Amino acid sequence: MKIPIQNIYFLLAYAWNSLQEARSIAVSQEACRTLPDLFARVLVGGVNQLLRRGLDRDYLTEEVNTTCPRGKFDLAATLKYGLLLKNQVRCSVDTLTHDVLHNQIIRATLRNLSRCEGLDRSLRNQLLQLHHTLHEISEIELRLTLFSQVRLHRNNGHYQFLMHICRLVFDNLLIDEKTGRYHFQDFLRDDRQMAVLFEQFIRNFYRQEQSSFRVGSKSFPWQEVEASDGDIRFLPLMKTDVSLTSFDREVTIEAKYYSELFQGRFGPEKVRSAHLYQLFTYLRNLQVGTNRPAAVEGILLYPTVDRPVDLTYRIHGHPLRVATLNLNTDWQQIHLRLLSLLNSVSNILPETFSENS
Repeated sequence: MKIPIQNIYFLLAYAWNSLQEARSIAVSQEACRTLPDLFARVLVGGVNQLLRRGLDRDYLTEEVNTTCPRGKFDLAATLKYGLLLKNQVRCSVDTLTHDVLHNQIIRATLRNLSRCEGLDRSLRNQLLQLHHTLHEISEIELRLTLFSQVRLHRNNGHYQFLMHICRLVFDNLLIDEKTGRYHFQDFLRDDRQMAVLFEQFIRNFYRQEQSSFRVGSKSFPWQEVEASDGDIRFLPLMKTDVSLTSFDREVTIEAKYYSELFQGRFGPEKVRSAHLYQLFTYLRNLQVGTNRPAAVEGILLYPTVDRPVDLTYRIHGHPLRVATLNLNTDWQQIHLRLLSLLNSVSNILPETFSENS
């Protein structure tokens, strides 16, 4: 699925809930030919902003042997190592430093991405220059566990967007053991990664771009089930991708990142049955669980870059829509398309159809 670089950037910004930070870094299709170029430009812009603002600092505790006691005196260690015989004591000293984990991750990512095959030469030089500028930050080898150890709060929350970028680069930058060079894996071809990003993008887009609905993801049990407690616990918990709730409507969106919208390659095209059954099951159980007078509505939403689809139904009273979102168009059209999907299906269905339902 071919998606323009700029659209990928906005999709990630919404998915990570970092639209404001993303908009502060200029990215264009002309300036970024490839995904490595995109992330290199974002890192360069983001790190330069950090340097202008001032790198984050924190207190790190260091154990030192000293003849001038300071910080917290450690009597047990002093006696254990016989430091008094050397006129020394062991102290725990808190030092305010820029050499903290999130800065170390950024410096390591600058280094690794600069080694990527096919990276624009100018961007490579800028990455290396920034890597050198951060010479007071320790060199580390990145590991997956390090990202979960980063602690961000209100005062350093502006690091969040760059941490997402560093994690995405880490997940998709693969090293050639023979040459030591890196190449970037096209994560757009990874359905698992893209399914998560597409769902997060849709949910956060509606959180930010409309005010008529409360937006979230809803978990709920099966309704009207007769079984023992032992048997019920084997039923899977149902969880929507996106739930939009207002005083008079509830809309459930299932975001499906599939390159093929329909099933039936060798026969008549049909909506994917598993997706349709899943959404309909959600709608039926949500209706019972909420006791809403109006039927709960549903949308199956698929990305596409070529073929538009917009199908509307009413199934057992539930308005239901199967629609596509063209990711290969300008962002304003994507914005308008997503907002238009919230138009009530009841208003789209033909009048004669509604009367006969």
